[in-house]
Amino acid sequence: MSSLVVVNSYLKSFYSGDFDSAETFLADEFKFKGPFVEVTGRRDYLLAAMRLRPIVRGHVLLKQWEQHIDVCSIYDVSLQTPAGSGNVTMAEWNQVLNGKLISGRLIFDTGAFRKILPLPPSVDGQK
Repeated sequence: MSSLVVVNSYLKSFYSGDFDSAETFLADEFKFKGPFVEVTGRRDYLLAAMRLRPIVRGHVLLKQWEQHIDVCSIYDVSLQTPAGSGNVTMAEWNQVLNGKLISGRLIFDTGAFRKILPLPPSVDGQK
């Protein structure tokens, strides 16, 4: 399976909320770095991402490049929460080895994300 097929299969599964299928595309020692979390390990990554499962409503690929084991994808993610719904544009750089994602680096505007999924108030009532 090509790196593009692996990444696109993973993205489709993840952003449709099918984390069981998404997990099959991740190496055991998958490393992830994003604006809110940095983890090593497939299971730890999926546990950290569980908060997204009920709010993701798909994605639309805007542009994608592949070079050797590297795949860079720019896409709009559709999110729906009790606070609102909308799209957030994201850029993700993945590396694929032996048919599995070994790393992912996600970049997006956290302000746009927080408009749809606000942070809970802290103990002192401030955000």
